[in-house]
Amino acid sequence: MEGRCGMKGLRFLPAAAAVLCGIAMTTPAANGMDCPHLYYAQWANGPSDSEDFFPIAVWLQSPYNAAGYEAAGINVFVGLWEGPTEAQLSDLTAAGMDVYCHQNGVGLTSTNNAIIRAWTQDDEPDNAQPDGGGGYDPPILPSAIIANYDAMRAADSTRPVYLNLGQGAAWDNWYGRGTRTNHPEDYYEYVDGCDIASFDIYPVNSSDAEVTGNLWYVPLGIDRLRACTDDAKPVWCWIECTKIAADSAAKPTPAQVKSEVWMALIHGANGFGYFCHSWTPSFDEAALLHDAEMLAAVTELNARVQSLAAVLNSPTAAGEVAVASGNAGVPVDIMVKHNGGYTYVFAAAMRDDNTTATFTLPGATTVEVMDEGRSIPAPGGSFEDGFSGYGIHLYRFPEDMTAPAVDASDVVLSGTVSDDTACPAAVIVNGVETVAVDVTGLSGTWTAEVPLASGANDISLSAADSSGNETSAEVEVTVVP
Repeated sequence: MEGRCGMKGLRFLPAAAAVLCGIAMTTPAANGMDCPHLYYAQWANGPSDSEDFFPIAVWLQSPYNAAGYEAAGINVFVGLWEGPTEAQLSDLTAAGMDVYCHQNGVGLTSTNNAIIRAWTQDDEPDNAQPDGGGGYDPPILPSAIIANYDAMRAADSTRPVYLNLGQGAAWDNWYGRGTRTNHPEDYYEYVDGCDIASFDIYPVNSSDAEVTGNLWYVPLGIDRLRACTDDAKPVWCWIECTKIAADSAAKPTPAQVKSEVWMALIHGANGFGYFCHSWTPSFDEAALLHDAEMLAAVTELNARVQSLAAVLNSPTAAGEVAVASGNAGVPVDIMVKHNGGYTYVFAAAMRDDNTTATFTLPGATTVEVMDEGRSIPAPGGSFEDGFSGYGIHLYRFPEDMTAPAVDASDVVLSGTVSDDTACPAAVIVNGVETVAVDVTGLSGTWTAEVPLASGANDISLSAADSSGNETSAEVEVTVVP
């Protein structure tokens, strides 16, 4: 797997008497694992490790519908009915549609198995399991899931293992867990049986009073699985887009689908998929494709998410932007990213009521509201904007790349480097100073103090990985007595 040493464009944040130079990012992640695409590089046949790819899936669909889903912005099939079969893999290969599926003899040996990007565990093992006689046995034990994971990895270590869990991941009172209802501690063990963790809960369809209409259960599940994995594995969720059953409370609207997706992303989801099935008025596994209004909305939503793949896959900046909701009953949650010379702020109203939010974001003078055809002045780096219930706004503004001027004899530089195989162990400053990197996984932080002379000071930075891939950045700091 080709190595890539990640040292992205510099940005400048004055901090007291120092200048803070961020390479990739300057603060720890607040919204999930950083650079999740790099995580996949450890598997030769795993998911794409391109920063421009964001996984958007559909659940248990027939390969003959791959073209229709691809046109809607879907890039992964998860699950194959009674498969994988040779015919299914052949059809998906012809369509160019990646698949995550059960591991079997066909999948392991097929000449078309390059299309398989991950193996899947049985769905929702955390739920009570049918006993074949109309009753239910307890959930499958986490130890059994872990043992199955080990067996799959032993048979093929070139692909990750994907595990989807039920709504108990988000809702403790989910009675479908039987004897393990109200045992959230189980999930810390379940995630040891996978490389990618996922869950599903459908608040609009749900007829349970505690859940129905409460879209915030989707990001809550993301938060909880992130805690279970300690942000060391990608976390996904499934999104409702149909009226699933005749007794479902309601069919989600396009606006509700958009809210569920963006609330999940803002809370750190590294992928998501759509549950497209409906059993009303009759069974239709591809009901999304047969709902013109929803299909158009989902296609537009997927296009926007995919256009922001490099942004979503970049490190998250914590503490740079503050937001205060004018309605105490409606918190507004945000995610902040830096990419391509812009700061992005993705924001969601987390309850079904109106509010006005006040944002404080140093460096902004005017903020673009993406996809809404408007901009908002931000005098003094502050602005207000209104949110309807579960409303979503996507903001961005250009970063000031002007070289900073300081009155100081030295400057403290800090930042982050990342790589797809092993994080560089050192950063070279001005060609001579080796700065050790505090490595966590595939990324690490570093800090260096550099003396300054009067006038312009050019500071060069470089890092290399174990394969010899090198990247560099430069910053100019001017000392003004």
